Amino acid sequence: MKKVLILLSMAIFIASSISCSSEKSIEQGESVEISSSIPLGDNSQTSLDWKGVYKGTLPCADCEGIETTIILKSDDTFRRSLNYLGKENGVFSDEGAFKWNENGSKVSLQPEEGDSQLYLVGENALYHLDKQGNRITGDLEDKYRLLKNLTDPRLEDKKWVLEEVRGVPVTKGQGLKEAFILFEMETASFNGNGSCNNFFGPYELLEGNKIAFGNTASTMMACLDMQVEKEFLEVLRMVDNYSVGDSTLSIQKAKMAPLARFTLEKQELPK
Repeated sequence: MKKVLILLSMAIFIASSISCSSEKSIEQGESVEISSSIPLGDNSQTSLDWKGVYKGTLPCADCEGIETTIILKSDDTFRRSLNYLGKENGVFSDEGAFKWNENGSKVSLQPEEGDSQLYLVGENALYHLDKQGNRITGDLEDKYRLLKNLTDPRLEDKKWVLEEVRGVPVTKGQGLKEAFILFEMETASFNGNGSCNNFFGPYELLEGNKIAFGNTASTMMACLDMQVEKEFLEVLRMVDNYSVGDSTLSIQKAKMAPLARFTLEKQELPK
């Protein structure tokens, strides 16, 4: 019994000492780390592949609709084009930075000139919000959605070197550059070199490995041999689909034989 009382007394003394020590530390201003942070779960900013091109036609009070294209880039900048359908001189474009809200679900487009605009970022879609940052509901609800362009990581953000055009192997002649093309996923634009001049333009991927090239612009240098470049640029205006292998790309029109073949450059460009 005496042993039990001694042990009990020692336990009370130790507990009391610890309590007093803790109180003394707090009174003396010693740092006591208490974690009150709540870990945030996944949100649109962190869990979605939001970078890319979004398109749609928004409702318009005094026109047929506002054909809208928004490009969200990984450096938190945007480019936007607006086409007020049915209006003369109704095409506008702007650019600037965008900011995420605190919970990473919405972005505020802040152009260099003009008012900001809020969008909810969803799975492969942007939702145009009202001035209070709320979803627009009602019969026109679906009209306030911009859909993201299709992407293909097998094709995009890689440098494809031209090996053959219209069945003829490409050889690098004297003074000519390497002919290639690169599809940039983030901006849905292509660029490359035809062996003499640089070229660039927009493109869009469609279901079933289909591709639509927009107007191609190029520099205007003259080289001794322009045949490869001429054939290359003509092919880009014709093709409507593509095939990608492990390190090969071919582009063709309908079910015709490939009009051009490419190989993947050994050193891929950084994404």
